[in-house]
Amino acid sequence: MSTTHRPTSDVTPYDALLLFSFGGPNKPEDVVPFLRNVTAGKGIPDSRLEEVGEHYYAFGGKSPINGQNLALKAAIEAELAQRGIELPVVWGNRNWEPYTDDAVTELENLGAERAVALVTSAYSSYSGCRQYREDLAVTLQQRGQLDEHGSTGVQFDKVRSYFNHPGFVQANVEAVLDGYAALEEKGGSPADATLVFVTHSIPDTMEAASRISQATYSAQHLDVAAVIAERVAEARGHEVPWELSYCSRSGPPTQPWLEPDVNDLLTERAGEGLRDVVMAPIGFISDHMEVAYDLDTEAMETATELGMTAVRAGTVGTRPAFVAGLVDLLLERAALARGEDVDQATVGTLPPFRSVCEVDCCLRRDGEPSGVPALCSRDVTR
Repeated sequence: MSTTHRPTSDVTPYDALLLFSFGGPNKPEDVVPFLRNVTAGKGIPDSRLEEVGEHYYAFGGKSPINGQNLALKAAIEAELAQRGIELPVVWGNRNWEPYTDDAVTELENLGAERAVALVTSAYSSYSGCRQYREDLAVTLQQRGQLDEHGSTGVQFDKVRSYFNHPGFVQANVEAVLDGYAALEEKGGSPADATLVFVTHSIPDTMEAASRISQATYSAQHLDVAAVIAERVAEARGHEVPWELSYCSRSGPPTQPWLEPDVNDLLTERAGEGLRDVVMAPIGFISDHMEVAYDLDTEAMETATELGMTAVRAGTVGTRPAFVAGLVDLLLERAALARGEDVDQATVGTLPPFRSVCEVDCCLRRDGEPSGVPALCSRDVTR
């Protein structure tokens, strides 16, 4: 296990940071066009997208993710300023405004020549890493700024997957401890509660493909969950039993996805006598739609129907430990880019993940190269 340290404040060779996220609708009229972007190439009719969009319509057609990204951007800018680091932060999304192309244009207008991308997903998988790298490459390709060597415009590197970085873990520990305190205030028994970690499910074949990243998607979650549970137990002074569950599966029922679903897990454990639960959404960095609907609405309704006392712990959001950790990761990546020997801080049993990905790392389907270029990979030389 590496020790935590704070790198120097030198961000050379970078002249900008790209905060790179998923995106979400801002009003009801945006919902179907947004979902068309998310499901592009899958041939899903608008009538079906209207049905899927009911989750968004229930919240006024607006996803909370955009406001949360703006808050994170402001928090990162404040942390940079506090450390005396001058570095513009540009926000871009894969699926809604401001799009990746908008972000690249903004970077060019700022005169940026080499930017580092920070994806708002802590884990390594197709949907959490490679899909963002493909989106960058395709965007540059459409702008006429991509050749066989990589970008001919703004150069891009990426921050490593940060699920096992001390800042992310510490912020989750704090959020879970707050959750246990809320459970007690709600009349539950923290000493008898089970800590149910929740993350976004992915297809089994995507899970298998993620192993090339140094550990599978599920193994990454299990490793960090064990650390969080151990630290929570130490802080509370009692054993903390825990389990990992999943939410937000989609696609045809015949396609295997990671299980158990959080609702199925709660139902099964209720039959075994479980009455107190803290749900911790460690697979998400902010309280966006999957958290607001799948956990705060659906899973909490399940818990209530089962007679459980349940609370949902917060995400890391803009907690200071998380934000400071992101800036540490930026400085770490800059030092690596300069060729320096860097102590890459981690917790748990897994190593720091690569900042330059393997060729065909984290494919959508195991063993099936997509033919879509992806930046920040060993097959890109600049």
